[in-house]
Amino acid sequence: MDATILNVAFPSLVADLRPTSVEQLWIIDAYALVLSGLLITAGALGDRWGRRRLLLIGFGIFAAASLLAVVATAPWVVIAARALLGVGGAAIMPSTISILRVVFTDPRERAVAYSVWTAVIGAGMALGPLVGGLVVQAYGWKAAFLLNIPVAVVCVAFALWLVPESSHPREGRWDWWGVVLSVVGMVSLAGGIKLVGGHDVPSGLALLVVAAVTLTLFVRRELRIANPLLAVRMFGDPVFSVSAVAIFLGMMALGAVLFLLTQWFQYARGLEPFAAGLRLLPAPSMLIVAPLFTPRLMERFSVRVVLGAGMALAAVGMAVPWVADLAGRLEYVEIAIALLCLGAGFGIATTAASVALLSSSPQEEAGGAAAVEEISYELGTAMGVAGIGSLAAVVYRGDVPSLGLGEAQMARVRDSIGEAAVVAAQNGGGLGLRIMAAAASSFTHALGVSFAIAGILLLVSGYIGYRVIPPDFRPTESDH
Repeated sequence: MDATILNVAFPSLVADLRPTSVEQLWIIDAYALVLSGLLITAGALGDRWGRRRLLLIGFGIFAAASLLAVVATAPWVVIAARALLGVGGAAIMPSTISILRVVFTDPRERAVAYSVWTAVIGAGMALGPLVGGLVVQAYGWKAAFLLNIPVAVVCVAFALWLVPESSHPREGRWDWWGVVLSVVGMVSLAGGIKLVGGHDVPSGLALLVVAAVTLTLFVRRELRIANPLLAVRMFGDPVFSVSAVAIFLGMMALGAVLFLLTQWFQYARGLEPFAAGLRLLPAPSMLIVAPLFTPRLMERFSVRVVLGAGMALAAVGMAVPWVADLAGRLEYVEIAIALLCLGAGFGIATTAASVALLSSSPQEEAGGAAAVEEISYELGTAMGVAGIGSLAAVVYRGDVPSLGLGEAQMARVRDSIGEAAVVAAQNGGGLGLRIMAAAASSFTHALGVSFAIAGILLLVSGYIGYRVIPPDFRPTESDH
């Protein structure tokens, strides 16, 4: 919810604090970079030091960071607050999943718990744009951060009351070198993906090289030492590895589709952010409902069948807008069908993948396994926006016709649909309308192609899961 609220609050934040373009990028990216960098460390810390303790500290940091953003009067303060929110998020997210892994010892109950966890993510995605739109419209951008504080207080109170402490202390020193390598590697990987997607390819590739080197050193170190930060050997289990890959590829598709649709609604269809959020609701609504039925599906069918069928359903949904675009008619009804199929299929498939991933990992490594799952979510979204988003930009640029504008203005129109909207507003009149109509048509075509690419990723994800996960792997029947 907090991540999606920023999309709505950002325009008023920019109008109030007037950050530079570089500061705007840091406000957007600081959270994801810090979160990605600290997930492995936070997961290991929770396993060793106490999962409830880390959860409580995470909520405390999250509330303090939100308060810092509320009192901010300069862009750098918001950047610092967003980075602190990433620290809090890194402490919270692996703790929540690993606590479920330890508390629910019965496999069927655990599958239901994971399903509810996934459904709550869908609820957050649904509420974020709507609540954010209403609150920001009424009280300004600071209210988006202010919402976090009472939520954090309530969560701390309930955690102290209901959540038992659990940990698996180990002998030996804390792996500080592992912390450094994992943080540098993950931040470089996330940053490199974002820079490549933002068309700063040289800097992005340089960061990806740094990520490859440091993460290779990290893996080699973790395989060698007796007290590793992350039990890398978990990836030797094909169920664990394939489940992580399935989540990653699925999030690539989901992240890219929602990112591009937000632009399509606001620029190509001229909708306000709140109205755009309403039209995205079919996907998160199904993400709330579908996971709740997944445990029963896994009891009746094998995990690989549920995962494969879920991804196939989502892929069929992606084909609907693509076919409509080929026919020259892409309207909201096709988008709504696609979002319904995507939410239902993806919700079922990722719930099955999460259950398989966490059930195939040792209980003492619950935090590390949870960190791997969260990394799959975070990096999958970033890679989808960067990869599919960049391909959509290439299709868009190649499809924009010549409009009789000067070279500089034409370059801006072809840069992005957002820039085309600015150029159209500057020209006004009939020319402005013609510019926007051409940009909207080209972006719609790019959107159709993006749906096709997302569908292919979903099919690949489902196929890999179906082929690799053993037919007799049933985490709802026995504890693996």
